[in-house]
Amino acid sequence: MMRTCTICLVLAIAACAPPPGPTTAGHGFTIDDLVDIKHPSSPVWSPDGTRVAFVWDRAGVSNIYVSGVDGGTPRQVTDEPEGLASTPLWSGDGRFVYFMKDGDLWQAPADGGAPSAVWTTPGRESDVVLSPDRSQAAFVRPAPSGGSELCVQAMPNGAARVLAADPKGIGAVAWAPDGARLSYAAGAHGIRHEQTPDYSGAKIIYTITERVAGQAYVVPAAGGRPVAVQGASGGVRWVDNGTVVYDRQSSDFKRRTTYTADARSGAARALREDVDEKFWSIPGNTGAAAQPSPDGKWIAFLSDRDGWDHLYVMAAGGGEPVQVTSGRFEAWRPSWSPDGTRIAFDANLDGKPGTRHLGVATIGGAGTPTATVTMITEGAGTNIAPEWSPDGRRLVYQHTDAQNSADLYVLDVESKGAPVRISDSLPAAIDRSTLVAPEYVTYPGADGTPVPGWLFVPPGLDRSQKHPAIVWIHGDGVNQNYDGWHVQRNYAVYYSFHQYLLQQGYVVFAPDYRGSIGYGRDWRQGVYMDVGGRDAKDAWMAANYLKTLPYVDADRMGVWGLSYGGFFTLIAVTDEPTLFRAGVDVAGVVDYAMYYEDPYHGGWTASRIGTPEEHPDVYEKASPLSHVDRLARPLLILHGTSDVNVPYLHSVRLADELLKKGKGELFEFMTYPGEFHYFTRAHVLRDAWTRVDQFFATHLRGAVSAD
Repeated sequence: MMRTCTICLVLAIAACAPPPGPTTAGHGFTIDDLVDIKHPSSPVWSPDGTRVAFVWDRAGVSNIYVSGVDGGTPRQVTDEPEGLASTPLWSGDGRFVYFMKDGDLWQAPADGGAPSAVWTTPGRESDVVLSPDRSQAAFVRPAPSGGSELCVQAMPNGAARVLAADPKGIGAVAWAPDGARLSYAAGAHGIRHEQTPDYSGAKIIYTITERVAGQAYVVPAAGGRPVAVQGASGGVRWVDNGTVVYDRQSSDFKRRTTYTADARSGAARALREDVDEKFWSIPGNTGAAAQPSPDGKWIAFLSDRDGWDHLYVMAAGGGEPVQVTSGRFEAWRPSWSPDGTRIAFDANLDGKPGTRHLGVATIGGAGTPTATVTMITEGAGTNIAPEWSPDGRRLVYQHTDAQNSADLYVLDVESKGAPVRISDSLPAAIDRSTLVAPEYVTYPGADGTPVPGWLFVPPGLDRSQKHPAIVWIHGDGVNQNYDGWHVQRNYAVYYSFHQYLLQQGYVVFAPDYRGSIGYGRDWRQGVYMDVGGRDAKDAWMAANYLKTLPYVDADRMGVWGLSYGGFFTLIAVTDEPTLFRAGVDVAGVVDYAMYYEDPYHGGWTASRIGTPEEHPDVYEKASPLSHVDRLARPLLILHGTSDVNVPYLHSVRLADELLKKGKGELFEFMTYPGEFHYFTRAHVLRDAWTRVDQFFATHLRGAVSAD
């Protein structure tokens, strides 16, 4: 049983929002301007804490940049026109930024200059990880007899020595704090299964991959016999030089257990466990796993056992965990300071689920931890993913708001000064003053329960007239909308396109149907044994709310969504065939029995609605494919052929079924060769947004709008 410690919640010490971005001139922006929006990720501090290297992506092309903590224009250190930059690494002296290129390690001078190869070898190295003192590099390369081998060599180009090999593969490499050992995972692999359904034909083969778990090991860096870590199938984290920690989730998603293991023997013991009668529902990008403090004294983790995602800390040797944050909000992405005395995190606010701010928990005590929490940002927008500088003085983090897409900021926690912006991702052609801030509202859902949502109204809209409206349904199920720009690149591109649609005179509405994150465990778990039921109704019932607005034309409403949102779009246009004038399905699930039979997704599906044999009635409800004969209004389908999240075969089967039901004149189907689930490449984004723009213009406005 966990106990809650006394919490001292202190008001913001940096009582200021990040400074606004530069004002740009102009009236309206184009789809090409949207393609030019960049997204920063993977910030890494230089050893002296004066600079930050990060990856900046534009339309799927990523390069590495370096910014100083005092701001200014970031310096581009790689220039790969079609490359996908790896997370940058710093040399020990801070003069170079390392990155992977064509299977070799390269370096670029941080202060400017041409990149050059650190080493060039016949094999393709990957998973390069520098030792704590940056004097050695561990990496994975192909083994001569097949599979992979784990190697270590002195930096920059010493002789490589092989520490371990595996016929299936090696990954998740991590150094012990003293550099004497490494942990890694080996043996994980996929089993390829092929499908050639009749409705597609035997000439086209679709594949699904069954995932087989691996085994975690520890091996001396100087060489020796690898030791298997009992019960650990993936990567582990180092508590101290002789102990690792890992989490294990049961196949039914109901039990999540934290273990520590002896690095010398591999023997493990359970430290703590969460059990849920429904399913573990904390999102995967929130840092919920056990995180040991750098001094090896504490282990931090997230739990939702009180109904909300909160930060907990316990002694590394075991004992009763202490709840650090509490309240009707959710704390995510904990990050330990280098000295192990503080944890930075981001949290939303009670009553403001789409706003997130940074907090710092100061951890003290001996066998039982104590905590004092101080919130260090305030104002509009979202602040997420804080990372400490090496000296523990500053944090680099991501900020978004209604006028700014995702950018990186640095905050000096010690001086309590204003945040410093170190990137600017919006192109100059986009006038920030014209961007529309969302309004947070609620409306009655499927069973009368209030459903949160976000209303966007074009500035200067003539409210004495009626205008077309579009309902956007976010994907993932476990995702949400924010009070401004979405924090994830994959959904930020949709947010930016909605700003474009607002220019065209549409009202836009984005519901956070049950299952969405940011609203506590019960809202997330509202889909249990009901996927495609009340959650889908919550989404399409946003149209009922729009009908109450005197400036919305109830006969000119559209609906669209990605992935889970595409699934809900298909339910909306078949369960309520005349509610929406037109719909757009982007890579939506068409039948959850199909989704369950894909081993990559089977566990996720079964945790929420069991198996098709156990609950055929639930699966029938989760299959818009079974009633596409009800489609009465135009539907546009977009899907990439390389999609692994929702396999392309879903849309192929949907098109076939629509044709069989005589609906050929009602749908359009655009295939994007080689594109993944989240559209990234410039030519795909440009085509997709143009098609959606023209489709809605034709069916909601009666004419094609000009870009």
